[in-house]
Amino acid sequence: MRLISLDQIDVPTPTPESVYTQSLLGETYTFNGLKTLLAHADYSKAGDRHAQLTAKTEKNREAARTLLSNLTLEHIYQNPLTDGRGQIDSVMRVNYSIDINKYQEIKQFTLGQLKNVFLKEDGVEILKIGRGLTGVMVAAVTKLLDVHELIYIAQKIECRSQARTLLGARGTLSSRLQPNHPSDDLDGITFLVYYGLSLASGDALLGVNPAIDSVDNVSKILLHLDGIRKRFNVPTQICVLSHIKTQLACLDKKIPVEIMFQSLAGTESALTAEFDVTVSLLDEAYEKMAALGPLKDKARQFMYFETGQGSEFTYGKHHGIDMTTAEALCYGLARRYDPFMVNNVTGFIGPETHLDNQEMILSNLQDHFMGKLLGLPMGMAPCFTLHSNITLEGQQMATQLLTAAGANYYMDVGLNTDRMLAYFDTSSHDDQTLREIYKKLPTAEFHQWAMKLGILKEDGSRGAQWGNTRLFCKSEEEYQELLKAVPFFFGVETAGSRPSEKVTREVRSHHSIAREAVYSEVDVELLKRLDHFIEVESQAKTLLQHLNSPSLGGLISSEARGKIKDSHNQVRVVVAGGLSAAAVNYNIEELYPVLKDGLVAHGLKLGQPILSKYGRVKLAEAIASQTSDELIILLIGERPGGEAEASRSLSAYLAFQLLDENTRRLAASFSGNEEIKFEYSVISNIYSKGIPPMEAGSVIVEKVLQTLKFKAAGNRLENG
Repeated sequence: MRLISLDQIDVPTPTPESVYTQSLLGETYTFNGLKTLLAHADYSKAGDRHAQLTAKTEKNREAARTLLSNLTLEHIYQNPLTDGRGQIDSVMRVNYSIDINKYQEIKQFTLGQLKNVFLKEDGVEILKIGRGLTGVMVAAVTKLLDVHELIYIAQKIECRSQARTLLGARGTLSSRLQPNHPSDDLDGITFLVYYGLSLASGDALLGVNPAIDSVDNVSKILLHLDGIRKRFNVPTQICVLSHIKTQLACLDKKIPVEIMFQSLAGTESALTAEFDVTVSLLDEAYEKMAALGPLKDKARQFMYFETGQGSEFTYGKHHGIDMTTAEALCYGLARRYDPFMVNNVTGFIGPETHLDNQEMILSNLQDHFMGKLLGLPMGMAPCFTLHSNITLEGQQMATQLLTAAGANYYMDVGLNTDRMLAYFDTSSHDDQTLREIYKKLPTAEFHQWAMKLGILKEDGSRGAQWGNTRLFCKSEEEYQELLKAVPFFFGVETAGSRPSEKVTREVRSHHSIAREAVYSEVDVELLKRLDHFIEVESQAKTLLQHLNSPSLGGLISSEARGKIKDSHNQVRVVVAGGLSAAAVNYNIEELYPVLKDGLVAHGLKLGQPILSKYGRVKLAEAIASQTSDELIILLIGERPGGEAEASRSLSAYLAFQLLDENTRRLAASFSGNEEIKFEYSVISNIYSKGIPPMEAGSVIVEKVLQTLKFKAAGNRLENG
């Protein structure tokens, strides 16, 4: 497939915003601009409420929907949404790469008429219409649909994709096996792969999110996954979900990058500044995979994108665009590359975007519908974190509805608990349960493989070897050795397609302990015994504000500004509660002395350490901007995972401030972000079963020295 260059995509010139007025039951409602109208027509969600975009009342919302229903597709086409400078950004431009002939046929349809067409037509015709729609048009019609309609229309649409396996064929339900390990331990990854395969998971992908995003580490994991796949002749494909630049470097070294991954955002500023990606870089990756990818002669598709409502708002780069519309723009961007997989992770961010089960479920149904309408092979990962009010039961409700709507695949996160990313997703038990309820099979290739091993029967039900992880081990000794690498695992016993009651109670008990860690408070006296910490308040005044509004935790309060002054230090340590103050309390006493002694031993100029009880990651930038410190080491409690000790996991964010013009210019060139001011390196999973805190102190010192020596952090340090 040939990619059309951006300058060849026609986009109408932005005009002054329209004012929309609607009378409803004797009351008049006015909406200034298309962005406002789109936002007010949507269901109320936390992210849009925080951004002050949502309707204040149900009547206001229905007035917006009535107006939207009567707008033509041509009106939306002629009014492209702009960024904060009033410009058409690259993501919006890509969304205008449509089937212009189909658009010309339908442009006089109102959105209400378009909805009626979708309800009447079959999936083939709906897909043809979808090719003539921009992401904004798709978001607009989505806001007119109720739950039944989101499911009814989506289930008519079939979006297939082909690598070694064929995803999305009617009657199938696939899974992406995600064997993440907190320290990328290969034995631990191996155990989780074997466990998932024994439960008939992984036909879409064997995909690891790496704890360390470096070329060497990602290469090591890819080669390991490739070895497992070949050893057992598993009909699937492999991927390590590192940054696209890391994967491209691996591909250059002829490492088997079978599927190329990247997270996307719906505005150029979020995509570039926060995800360190440009459309030109995505184009480069697509073209290189088409020419050099290991599956170029087998796969029709080879790109994999991950999205989810809310990232643009979370980073403050939504430009007044509501979460649903920004998500549709992500899909318009993904469509450019005809991907093998798209995975939606709405719910991953937390309560600042989706507060409860209903908000998460509605957004997932919207996202699934929008992606399929734009022709994408949609996998769904209705997920949650412990600092939200979303629960496992809400996640299960979402998967039942999404299976009825025709989702292509779900995630397989062992026992629903990702110990590395500290969030909660669907599991292999969920995948099999849904297959049996809805009479679905895995991909045909994988099904044949699983039948040969006795894992599945011909009708897709469980075979005699289903759940037998030892099936892939040469001996009991090998099995026990692998099991040691996952001390956070709660058992393999099953009851039907579900975990046994004993395993379930163990899992849920640990979840309950971890959720409590969210509401812990920093031990201020402990910190003050360790050193002369300055206590600096963020703009979050209470724990609840801190949990639900992360932007407040990233800003210094006006009262605290006088406590820290411009001092031009090389390094300053900042400690913040983050999402688990318990992580600070459990680790800081061992970590901090090693860290400080190491920094002093290397003769670095240190600023006085800072403590912020209700601080978030972006607080590092606020402090560095005020002090002109070159590097901030932010020690912060990460969101709790699903294991009691993992709820005490600390991370170190090294925020490197680009103070001199030459360094900033090099960083801008590497990232494609002309406005870049900071680069980050992250050392995560600092706790007893990850990186022990004393060892972490030394690891952080070494990373600080590298950063200051090479004047680079993050991807530029690792791969530059």
